[in-house]
Amino acid sequence: MSLFKQLFIAICVLMLVNFTGSFLVSVESSREQQVNQLRAHAQDAATALGLSLSPHVRDPAMIELMVSSIFDSGYFESIRVVDLSSDTLLVERSGVPVAGEAPQWFARLVDLQPARGDAIVSDGWRQAARVEVISHPLFAIGKLWQSALGSLLWLALSGILCVLLGVLLLKRQLRPLDYMVEQSNAIARREFLSLPELPKTPEFRRVVKAMNQMVEKLKALFAEQAARSEELRAEAYQDSLTGVANRRYFDLQLHARLSVEEQACSGFLVLLRINDLAGLNQRLGGQRTDQLIQAVAEQLQQFCQGRYLLARNRGGEFVILAPGLDRDEAEQLAESLAAGLASLQQTEVTDLLPLAHLGMTAFAPGDETANLYRSLDEALAQATSQTLQNWACSEHGAQRPGADERQSWYRLLDQALQQGRFQLHFQPVVSAADPARILHHKVLARLLDEQGKLIPAGRFLPWLERFGWSARLDLAMLGWVLAQMETHAEQVALSLSGSTVREPQVLASLYEMLGQHAHLGPRLTLELDEDQLPEQGLLEAMTQRLHSLGFDLGLQHFGGRFSMIGNLAKLGLGYLKVDGSYIRSIDQENDKRLFIEAMQRAANSIDLPLIAERVETEGEWQVLRSMGIEGVQGRLFGEPAPWQ
Repeated sequence: MSLFKQLFIAICVLMLVNFTGSFLVSVESSREQQVNQLRAHAQDAATALGLSLSPHVRDPAMIELMVSSIFDSGYFESIRVVDLSSDTLLVERSGVPVAGEAPQWFARLVDLQPARGDAIVSDGWRQAARVEVISHPLFAIGKLWQSALGSLLWLALSGILCVLLGVLLLKRQLRPLDYMVEQSNAIARREFLSLPELPKTPEFRRVVKAMNQMVEKLKALFAEQAARSEELRAEAYQDSLTGVANRRYFDLQLHARLSVEEQACSGFLVLLRINDLAGLNQRLGGQRTDQLIQAVAEQLQQFCQGRYLLARNRGGEFVILAPGLDRDEAEQLAESLAAGLASLQQTEVTDLLPLAHLGMTAFAPGDETANLYRSLDEALAQATSQTLQNWACSEHGAQRPGADERQSWYRLLDQALQQGRFQLHFQPVVSAADPARILHHKVLARLLDEQGKLIPAGRFLPWLERFGWSARLDLAMLGWVLAQMETHAEQVALSLSGSTVREPQVLASLYEMLGQHAHLGPRLTLELDEDQLPEQGLLEAMTQRLHSLGFDLGLQHFGGRFSMIGNLAKLGLGYLKVDGSYIRSIDQENDKRLFIEAMQRAANSIDLPLIAERVETEGEWQVLRSMGIEGVQGRLFGEPAPWQ
């Protein structure tokens, strides 16, 4: 039972005891008063009648007339006149008055007895007779009943008013307790709330102050862990001069695009080299040259805009990973970069033409990294030897997709979405401590072509994005998953594209579909990619709506923007899935291990589970298990496959 209920019951019991005691005392006091009034009434009536009868003591008719007159005018049970000399009854009147307004049970309860009074009737100096008067308590019981009703009504109204005021006071005084409960629940949701205004009650003031201190301590600890994790990530994967990714991080992402089935796709690599960097150092000085490199990096970041990965290769070289681009789009990107560099050259350098050259080459799943870099060097050498333009493209695998290919993909995907020619594969995500315990199954899509062959997601997802059909696939996938969950009891995780989150109409359709299957909420978690997250307000609104429908939200491919975990802490996410590029060879590279350990400590401080993606070797798994990672996902623990 809550403290509020206990105090409320205590107040009610106290008021009831006080009410009962006051009522009984009031009734008893009124009863004593009525008894005294009955006695006085009887005695006064006897005395008055005795004095009135003295002149007429020898006239029996007058005596009877006067006795009847007195009896009929008051509440008397009997009036008797007795001759003292012979002890004979001269006159007697008796009877029961008309029923009063008090109920019989009340009359029996108060037990008010008749009062008696007597007086002597004198005949000169001789005592001639005695008058005996007995007052009936009916009138007194009626007065006592009215008094009891008045007391009952007043005490009841005052008691109800006191209880209401007590409840309001309790709610006001216990409000800090409610907020402390909210603080505790917020910590469980990875939020940190402090009560800005301390209560005036000394006891509550001390407790709230202690809670605020604890919350601030946890918040500072989490911020420290997050900052440390971000610092380690920057040291390992970020260029110290420009702030963009370094060559090591670029190679990890390129490897994922070439070999990891779910992330594999085709696209273009762009290599930019600042001309005569050594000469610039001599002419401009080291500091001025560093500023120039930083300006080039800023210019390139404006063109990439988060869509493409920009990294500094070495010295004055930058490399761009642009997945999903075809030859025409790559040439447009090169022209835009060349124009931007030309404008930068006019403001930064005037004695060098051109400032930099660009080389491009296409990549596709299965390509060798060494061959791609060789093609980039060839393209860059070709661009350097040209005079009309400062960029060139290697023809290795860079043929323009024909109109027939685009039309064939359009027709294939459109028919597949209409006819449901996709096959759902499920990959188990297991506990790192006990791989036999499955946390959930990750849903993966495979496309069936006209010949019934399976096409991996890396090949058709770029075309879906190009046609603007990513949200269309998400809704179709959700429908198929919900249908299969009706006949399977497993936990499931389904990823959504960024276009689904950014389109209000698609989100509304998504919520409607989830609302129709709310009973599956505890078994379905939706996932978003780290690089496709919407702005914070939209993300918070989406999370709250999903929670209201009974579904959870998780993040996958996480790690590149770990500094944003402070904003994610209050969303109540189900888990974070660490991108496989940070997991690959973690048993051999100590800096990766330090980064994941710092990430684990920061996430553990807010009770946010971490799951490692693309765990492929026994050594990687053993290291992750020793760190206390919640779950692992990869081919080491199960290949994606349809449900039986």
